[in-house]
Formats: sequence, C-alpha cells, structure tokens
Amino acid sequence: MPQFLYKAIQRDGAVAEGNLEASNRQEALRQMEIRGLKAIRLAEKGAGSPAAKTKNQAALLEHAPVQSKPNGSSSSTPAKPQNGAAPPAFSFGQPRKITPRMLENFTRLLSSLLAAGVPFSRALVILHREASAPVAKEKWKEIHDLVVDGMSLSDAMARSPETFPRVYVAMVEAGETGGFLDVVLAQIADFQAREKELRSKVTTALTYPAILLVLALSVLIFLLVFFIPRFQLIFQGFNAELPLLTQMIVGTSKLIRSYGLFLAAGLVVAGVSIRNWLKSSAGRRAWEGWILRLPSIGPLVAQFAMTRFCRMLGTLLAAGVPLINALNVARRSIGNQILDDAVSHSIDRVKEGKPLGKSLAQNRALFPGAIVEMISVAEESGKLDQELLRISAVTESDLDRQLKTVVALAEPLMLFLIAAFIGTIFIGMVIPIFSLQDHIK
Repeated sequence: MPQFLYKAIQRDGAVAEGNLEASNRQEALRQMEIRGLKAIRLAEKGAGSPAAKTKNQAALLEHAPVQSKPNGSSSSTPAKPQNGAAPPAFSFGQPRKITPRMLENFTRLLSSLLAAGVPFSRALVILHREASAPVAKEKWKEIHDLVVDGMSLSDAMARSPETFPRVYVAMVEAGETGGFLDVVLAQIADFQAREKELRSKVTTALTYPAILLVLALSVLIFLLVFFIPRFQLIFQGFNAELPLLTQMIVGTSKLIRSYGLFLAAGLVVAGVSIRNWLKSSAGRRAWEGWILRLPSIGPLVAQFAMTRFCRMLGTLLAAGVPLINALNVARRSIGNQILDDAVSHSIDRVKEGKPLGKSLAQNRALFPGAIVEMISVAEESGKLDQELLRISAVTESDLDRQLKTVVALAEPLMLFLIAAFIGTIFIGMVIPIFSLQDHIK
C-alpha cells in the first residue's frame, strides 16, 4: 500500500509531520480529517519525479480548503504548483505595472470567490488564470506561490509595496486576524472605487483650468522672449522710464532669455531632489505634517483617517479580536505617519490599563471631543464595536459631502488665479502705452 508523507496543522494549532498508509490520495486526506489534521502538504512517498510532484501538488490545491494559522490569519494549503510555464513576455501596448483598476478587480473578485466558498488556493489560481494583462498574471502568480509556500496573504502582499499600499496590507492583515478576509476585501474594493471616483471628479474639474494654465504659460513665454524685448526698445527711443510693474516684467524677460536653460535644468534637479526627499522618512513626515496644517485639506485628511481607523477597529472587535491587537492593526490603516504615531501613544496608555476613550482624547486633531465622548460611553456600555461602526458610517457620509464641496470650489478658484495672473501681465504691458503719448508730446 502506498505511503504518504504529510505536513499538517493539529487542533491545537501546532504543525505536525508524519506518514500514513492509504490506497490513494483521497483516502489519505480522509484519514487526516479523522485524526483532526488540516493538510498543509501531502505527497506520496517515492513520487520524486517533477511530473509526480506536479500532480500531487495540483491535487492538493484542488481539494484542500482555506486553513487557519495558529495566529488566526487565513492561509491556503501551502503546495506550490510547478507548471513549468515561463511568465508571459511583455507585449507592446500592455501596461508595465499593476494599475489601480487591475488591483480593484483583483480585490473584488477575490472577495467574491471567498464569499462563495471557493478554497483560497483555488481562488488565487483562478485570478492568475483569468488575468488578461501579462503583468497582472505574473504578479498574481507571485502572490499565489508565496501563499502556497506557507506565507500569509498580507505578508506576501507586503513584499510588493509598489502594488499593494501599506493601508491595503494592513486591512488584509486585519481580515486574516479576524477570520473575515472576504468582508475586508470587499471593503477595500469599495474604498478603491470611492477613491477612483473622487480622483475622476477632481481630474474632470481641473482639466479645463489646467488647459488654460498651459496656454497662459505658453503665451507668457512668447511675450517674455519675443515681444517684450521689442516693446522695451520703443520706450528706450523716447527715453521713457517704465513703470515698476513693467520693469519687473522686463527683468523677468531678460532673465529667461539669458539663463532660461539653466533655470529649466535647476527646476528639474529641484523636482527630483524634492521627490527623493519626500520618499524618505523625514521628508514624508514633514510633508504629512504640512498637509495636516492646511486650513481646509488638513481637517479632511484627519477625518478620513479617523473614519478608516474606527471602521477597521469596530470590525475587528466585532469579530472577537482582542482590543490591543485590534488597535495595532487598525492603527496601520490610518495612512498618515504623524497620526499613526499619535495613536501609538494612545495604545501605550491602553496597555497601561486606561480606558480607550480617555487615551484617544489626547489626539484632538484626529478624534474630536464629541467622538471621544461617544467612544467612552460605548466602552462603558459594552457596545464599542457597534458604536465605532456607526461613527465611521456617519462620518464617511459627512466626509463625502465635504469632498464634493471642495471639488466644486476647486475649478472656479483655479480660474480666478489664472485670470489674476494673466491680468497682471496685461496691466503691466498696457500701463506704459497710456503714458507713451505724454513722452511723444
């Protein structure tokens, strides 16, 4: 009778290895279920050829359900299929990196498959097989291979920060911790859809002003380089003194004509330096701190971070995750390092035994007084998870209204600034014309 080598998770969460006798693979799996073992790897002893390994691993992926790791995170049966197929070559016209639309489709489809009861490993195989873009096929296969090798989904995604943002990974980790990965993935897809919709609204509102700005800059450069120098010669012929505003425009014209290339090179170098600085930890903190201090944008960013924190914390607590663990996971969903650090201090106070409401009260920029009072009352009544979810829903609705107002005001504000800019140049050129007749007389 064939011998099968197995690696499995016991009822107490410990990993066990051994061998058993069975007539076939299905019988071996049934014996493991009777013993209370959840299969991680099952291979027939002596089946060492690549073809046999491929067959064994493919069968395990086909029949094994989603397993639960000792720490509560969700993972699939770690059997890595070896199909021998090379990753698809890059073809002309295909994107070279994962686009937001690809990531949203991946998230929503994975959520739907898991909610429908499809085993985790099989869901990842389906995503890899159904992906249309070569770059998506390669990335989803990479995630699949890492997961079936025993890594959690969040850890596998964390290896690709250019594809999966830090907030995304934190939310997936929360779903694995609480055992509701399909729900969290659906929430992530909804977040992505709302962000895409907001980005589309902002882009649409700013397209017309941006076109006007480009045209205005083009006309300005033409005036400064070609027209103003000839305009200046006319006044020099009359020994007329130009007004201060016109002198500033003429000086700018001379600067651009003499050092234009150097100025352009300097702007490129400065742009690259600023971009690299923003990627550093110190630069990112400085930028996020400046964003939070902006009059209208700062409160919106803080409110959005608070909404995500409350929703994630409430979902984790409702799933039975301990408060400290839930706080640590929800903290990473904030998306702003300054606010993240502030919540970390609050978590330290909770660890010391202080109530959550009073601990969060120190972060007025993130948790207003009314929100803190609601959390404190809910904590005393034992309905903290429900209240956190209610706060996130109410705040999110109010945030949507505020964002719509900001987007609606952005277009006329930019048009006003462009009109003021062009008008200043026009006035600076017209004023000397009115005074020219005095010099002629």
